[in-house]
Amino acid sequence: MKDPRDIIKRPVITERSTDLMTEKKYTFEVDVKANKTQVKDAIEKIFDVKVEKVNVMNYKGKFKRVGRYSGLTNRRRKAVVTLTQDSKEIEFFEA
Repeated sequence: MKDPRDIIKRPVITERSTDLMTEKKYTFEVDVKANKTQVKDAIEKIFDVKVEKVNVMNYKGKFKRVGRYSGLTNRRRKAVVTLTQDSKEIEFFEA
């Protein structure tokens, strides 16, 4: 099994994801090969919380050009993790 920190790349901090935090929903960028079960286990192990539900979204790479060179940006996978009501909150902004 992969290390949990290889599955969870980074938290996604946007205006919408910050609003979802009030509902105990947290957004993370995850490995493109990780499934929902692996994401759930990794979040529970890293943050010591109980996960109720995981929703994942796949993003295709965007077409980009620099002069005569063209290609695609990296594809991404985003996971929205819903915690149970009795679990503690995840703190991203610690001093």
